[in-house]
Amino acid sequence: MIDLYYWPTPNGKKISIMLEELGVDYQVKWVDIGKGDQFKPEFLAIAPNNRMPAIVDHKPADRGAPISLFESGAILLYLAQKYSQFYSKELRQQQKINQWLFWQMGGLGPMAGQAHHFRQYAPEQVPYGIKRYTDECNRLYGVLNHQLADSEFIAGDYSIADMACWPWALSYERQGQDIAQFPHLKRWLDTIQARPAAARGDALGAERRKPITDEESRKVLFNQTSR
Repeated sequence: MIDLYYWPTPNGKKISIMLEELGVDYQVKWVDIGKGDQFKPEFLAIAPNNRMPAIVDHKPADRGAPISLFESGAILLYLAQKYSQFYSKELRQQQKINQWLFWQMGGLGPMAGQAHHFRQYAPEQVPYGIKRYTDECNRLYGVLNHQLADSEFIAGDYSIADMACWPWALSYERQGQDIAQFPHLKRWLDTIQARPAAARGDALGAERRKPITDEESRKVLFNQTSR
């Protein structure tokens, strides 16, 4: 059994999609980030960066004590390697998947997240910030569209690279992107949406997520310091 510490955000959906695709038993532990569940001591013991998702695998492959993991990219790699699915046993293909996984972790996710923030959540309009991150998302979408021009999925076969990128690219409107500019990316979005497991993972907890409008939730989510 795997415990999934989760809230329906793009990063959380990466792992719910993976678990649905694997078809393994898992239990959702809801982490309401608008109410500050991510700062509770019991969650910090698993995820010291106070960010979800996180998992606890109660039956790791080495049959030892439960393994806890935070960081969505690390979780995807762990699950792919444990179950030998949506990855590869071949060295060169592993590296192809890895580079696109880390491209998402270091590029698409953070830049799209900043676009979301400045376009949707900032208390005042900051034109430079909006343009900076909207333009960078556009550049990254161009990179992904080019990669998908000759490939059904990002790294060849459907893999954790797709699971990492897809939930973020679904929010293209919130990032100020015209999907018509990226026909290969749009085809890829639709192809994955047609996968029942991906659709289930994407829908998990959708009814729980509410728009962030109150000041208390903003204080919890934004502008945290080391204290």
